[in-house]
Amino acid sequence: MPNNPVIIGAGISGLSAAYYLSKGGSKSTMLDSRPRMGGVIQTDRVQGCTLEAGPDSFLSAKPAALELIRDLGLSGQVIGSNDRLRVTFVRRHGQLVPLPDGLMMMVPTKIMPLVTTPLVGWLTKIRMGMELLRFPRKKSEDQSVSDFIADHYGREAVDYLAEPLLSGIYGGDPAALSVSSVLPRFVELANKYGSLTRGVLAERAAAARKRGGADSTPPPLFSTLKGGLGQMVDAVSAAIRGKAQMWQTRAERVERTKTEFKIRIGGDWVQTGQLVVACEAHNAATLLASLDPRLAELLGTVAYSSSVTVALGFDAADFATPPVGFGFLVPRKERRRVMACTWVGTKFSNRVPEGKIVARCALGGTSDPGVLDESDESIVAAVTGELQDIAGITAVPRFTRVARWPKSMAQYTVGHAQRMAEIKARVAAIPGLYLAGNAYTGIGIPDCIRMGRAAAEEILKSSKG
Repeated sequence: MPNNPVIIGAGISGLSAAYYLSKGGSKSTMLDSRPRMGGVIQTDRVQGCTLEAGPDSFLSAKPAALELIRDLGLSGQVIGSNDRLRVTFVRRHGQLVPLPDGLMMMVPTKIMPLVTTPLVGWLTKIRMGMELLRFPRKKSEDQSVSDFIADHYGREAVDYLAEPLLSGIYGGDPAALSVSSVLPRFVELANKYGSLTRGVLAERAAAARKRGGADSTPPPLFSTLKGGLGQMVDAVSAAIRGKAQMWQTRAERVERTKTEFKIRIGGDWVQTGQLVVACEAHNAATLLASLDPRLAELLGTVAYSSSVTVALGFDAADFATPPVGFGFLVPRKERRRVMACTWVGTKFSNRVPEGKIVARCALGGTSDPGVLDESDESIVAAVTGELQDIAGITAVPRFTRVARWPKSMAQYTVGHAQRMAEIKARVAAIPGLYLAGNAYTGIGIPDCIRMGRAAAEEILKSSKG
């Protein structure tokens, strides 16, 4: 039986598996048809600006990414989001309205900002205030994010809070997304306190006590690296050099004998006793169909959304006044093409040099998959037109960059937890097989790193046993 595990997929999940295998003294072989490692993590530098074609940061509260960064010796490169400048706007009736202060996702925690915001009407404000009086009403069945939030705060809160916020993260529809998989903490708080607002306030107070008092400064919401997340990919790639073979080839099929896996690549077969499948679930379904048809069927039911990111670089001198806040979100009710826009230099220091302004816009999602088929010129024209209409930006961009990510963001639809339980059971019945990636137990970078690391640790443990 070959000693080297095989990893299919060289995104951050697969790279993390290879890295932690190498730390444990095990070599590995990675298979990926793409010409570069990192998957959706791609950092470019244009005219002194650091541009993220994929994700621009990760949640600071999830430890796996910061642990990997520390292991790589990059802790000194970590920067946090400029939360003192964190104002996000939402388009409402053609105007940009700031999200009210104290909002935790779509949960209000301060009275006066809620009372004074024009983002929602008075009936919704009254309902959000009355939500404080809710008693626990535990529900055993999964439900959509839309139904869950509407039950607590009303339909308008879904349309102008939940939908735009989740579109910026998942590119998905809250009417299809599972609340127990997308917002599990909110479900726990609702079950315990009844009121989401009361639960979030209690949790926030407990966190402040743990930090040493209500006046202590919480950590930044988002973290990243000064030179972009590509720094992390480059550092992992350097760390596994000589310990992990990288084959730029497509895995076509996986078969299993009594003792090992056989992976077909072209006209050849690669054999291994330990296999980490760290590609998208729809590709994993095709690969694993001969191992377990039911597992392949389950993997094939994980929906994905596609997205396009557009970076536009401007000369600051062309702006009468600099942009305010982190950026804006466009609810589906008022959306044409742009779902969200981030002012990169405001959100993160060191990303944009003095004299430049960079807008990073997101398009696509489940509501507009056809945008990926349009030309760069057409996409840029649509974005510049909407920036003028929404934010009054009349400046001409000095450079643009367009990145397409087809079927790259997993959608945790209603019933995802049940689907995952069966996937986990069926994978456990195939010794030596491991799954990692954003289709399973978390879509963020820390989640993918956690899953890749867990696969590596299981392999190392089994090799010692």
